[in-house]
Amino acid sequence: MPNAPHILVVDDDLEIRRLLGRYLDGQGLRVTLAADKRELEEKLATQQIDLIVLDVMLPDGSGLDICRQLRDRRPHIPIILLTALKEDVDRIIGLEIGADDYLGKPFNPRELVARIRAVLRRSADVAEAPPATTSYRFAGFVAAPDTRSLIDPEGDAIVLTGAEFDLLIVFLDRPGRVLSREQLLDLTQGREADPLDRSIDVLMSRLRRKLGDDGKFQIFKTVRNGGYQLAVKVETEGQA
Repeated sequence: MPNAPHILVVDDDLEIRRLLGRYLDGQGLRVTLAADKRELEEKLATQQIDLIVLDVMLPDGSGLDICRQLRDRRPHIPIILLTALKEDVDRIIGLEIGADDYLGKPFNPRELVARIRAVLRRSADVAEAPPATTSYRFAGFVAAPDTRSLIDPEGDAIVLTGAEFDLLIVFLDRPGRVLSREQLLDLTQGREADPLDRSIDVLMSRLRRKLGDDGKFQIFKTVRNGGYQLAVKVETEGQA
């Protein structure tokens, strides 16, 4: 399967690594296994990885810290966190520092594969289908879907994770529309919202922070019992 997506699974539990390795391989994915942070770094340095499945608890480092570091160094590699932590706040922290999704242990491997494919599908859509719009201009910012780049009004690049950029494009394609959390989750991740799912709220908070949307000049508005709205004018440039 030389052209299959390459998944790096990082978990210190040998049985879980073996189980996921066999299952993901059986689903047509290439799999590399790592037991700790050291092995993760070795694999990233020598192989092309398309997505990382990362356990939160590792013997030589916190998965949350590793996720934060990877977001600074490799912002475009999607990360799905595996966590046995029961507190919702711990999962929210993972999303706040840049994880694209999380899955609590114990979990069904089929669900993990579904989430992996959803993330990879978004990436493939961007790579294989050139967008009709080459750039969006809003509030002094310029977003380019083809390069997945965002430039601020001063001309500096703003680094967004894949999930953050996908969310921004959903709004830029629908300026002025109020989008519910359920709609945003479906449009960005292709799945239905759990009643306790706060991933969209966390992504919105991250996106607002990076855009400097502090409430004095609102790029996004929160609509009570409605969702979120892009509240600024959007100009587009099409392909030549």
